[in-house]
Amino acid sequence: MTTPLLEMRNISIHFGGIKAVDDVSIDLMPGEVVGLLGHNGAGKSTLIKILAGAYKKDAGEIYVDGKKVDIRSPADARRYNIETIYQTLALSDNLDAASNLFLGREITTKFGLVDDTKMEAESRKIMARLNPNFKRFSEPVRSLSGGQRQSVAIARAVYFNARILIMDEPTAALGVHETAMVADLIKELKEQGLGIFLISHDTREMMDLCDRVSVMKNGQLIGTERVEDVTEDDILSMIIMGKKPGETVDA
Repeated sequence: MTTPLLEMRNISIHFGGIKAVDDVSIDLMPGEVVGLLGHNGAGKSTLIKILAGAYKKDAGEIYVDGKKVDIRSPADARRYNIETIYQTLALSDNLDAASNLFLGREITTKFGLVDDTKMEAESRKIMARLNPNFKRFSEPVRSLSGGQRQSVAIARAVYFNARILIMDEPTAALGVHETAMVADLIKELKEQGLGIFLISHDTREMMDLCDRVSVMKNGQLIGTERVEDVTEDDILSMIIMGKKPGETVDA
């Protein structure tokens, strides 16, 4: 079998007396999209923030390419080529696409000046791979559509060699066309061999985009299922009832 790109084994974290994540194990293969589903407070965002280095786990182990790693900060996560695209995107509205793509990691000339020409050229290269229709390189990102802004955020992660991408509600508040654009981006990243964790409340979107879905409830993992083996109703039952497909509900 192929070694998983990522494994999180027996992960737990407490906030006071509350177990936000309780002994959860999930994995991710190269070129795979795994959806994380659950009600607000289910623990999915907390689990992902541990992987992103925003929270420190209380117990459990994380492996990248079969090797145990220690992730204590976002910088640690980036060192292992783990990038997170939060719903807020963390873009600077007054800067153009290239300046956002290289924000904090600017390309400079031999004289130490920011090389805007080189940054735009590199931005055009990565966008040609991800979203060939993107042409608005010189405009502030505040003027871009939601889907175009997602393109910039995704391009930033991919340019800096992300292999594991965490996407938090990437199509929230987008229209039909914009949602389709982001879906195409996700499929392209999958083709390029990235592993993607996709957090969403949209079960239909998960069924369309994911290879597997993992459902959490009350900090625990209810189960992980291959999308081709379950229906949307099965997934909804896992979210609401906390039962795997085929399990009976206690009276």
